[in-house]
Amino acid sequence: MEFEVIHRDCGSVARCGVLYTDHGTIFTPVFMPVGTVGSVKGVLHRDLKEDVGAQIILGNTYHLYLRPGMEVIRGAGGLHRFCSWDRPLLTDSGGFQVFSLAENRKITAEGCSFRSHIDGSTHVFTPENVVDIQRIIGADIMMALDECPPGDSDYLYAKKSLTLTQQWLARGVERYRQTEPLYGHGQAFFPIVQGCVYPDLRRAAAEHAAALDCEGYAIGGLSVGEPVEQMYEMIEVVHPVLPLDKPRYLMGVGTPWNLLEAIGRGIDMFDCVMPTRNGRNGMLFTGNGVINIRNKKWADAFEPIDPEGPSFVDTTYSKAYLRHLFIASEMLGPQIASQHNLAFYLWLMAQARIQIAAGTFAGWKTEMVKKLQMRL
Repeated sequence: MEFEVIHRDCGSVARCGVLYTDHGTIFTPVFMPVGTVGSVKGVLHRDLKEDVGAQIILGNTYHLYLRPGMEVIRGAGGLHRFCSWDRPLLTDSGGFQVFSLAENRKITAEGCSFRSHIDGSTHVFTPENVVDIQRIIGADIMMALDECPPGDSDYLYAKKSLTLTQQWLARGVERYRQTEPLYGHGQAFFPIVQGCVYPDLRRAAAEHAAALDCEGYAIGGLSVGEPVEQMYEMIEVVHPVLPLDKPRYLMGVGTPWNLLEAIGRGIDMFDCVMPTRNGRNGMLFTGNGVINIRNKKWADAFEPIDPEGPSFVDTTYSKAYLRHLFIASEMLGPQIASQHNLAFYLWLMAQARIQIAAGTFAGWKTEMVKKLQMRL
């Protein structure tokens, strides 16, 4: 995997670049739809490519490990073939899901034992076997196992957690460098920078990760309960530490305005369940603000869902029809809303790239953030 920065904004540290993988080229900044179990909920792969314009999607190591299991995925020749997706894939390490189990897991220096949410069976994730699992999955970009502390963790817990994450990272990098891909295409490995909301811990985490000279770097443990201002501050803390010639991936973030603010602070890659999860609940993101399609005010709104929207669903269906589908509990409603939101997120990233190339991102971002947060 190679990364090339091609433009930098004049009024911020935003940049746009090109990420080259064996499964295709990715233009950054990029939003990656979340396909937890090998599918982006409610959206066909055809529509992800042709309508949404997804360049890369995510799979979740924890969920794929438990179901369908590594024997099935390896038998299929990897996740790309199993789910019929021929573009790049990224897998997280499963660490966030494991640690969110709380009462059903136990953390040690060796790794983390946990009970399956499906059948209660016991499993262990270590820095080494998480690399092995992701080799079997075959993702173009793999993530290191880390502990994700809560956003309100006290300093002592956050420091102890970071020490563990750094120890695990060293072991994960070693395993990655000792092993080879299984399916004939390259796989990159990203450390995850933790440290909660404490600048000195974040800085130390970034320095430790940068010294390992990996293909890219992720920033984790944000948007987990801390104030949004602290999230932005932590991005600013690690920005000058992480290598400028490598991609930066902000994990699990966020709203459209969060994405623009983070791009202005040097972030290249994003993922989040928000466009599909909120879409399934009737929330639509648009360039003019947020719509709750369940509101009665849309019952006789026969204009298109979003006349300026990039997806065919935006001009094919009306707000009134989409509201009807939600009120009637018809599954097509959440599908349309999810596809609209994903297409909007990808459109927003494309607009950001245009503005960065023109050197006008900073001013455009300020105006867009105001519009995006309006309630319609």
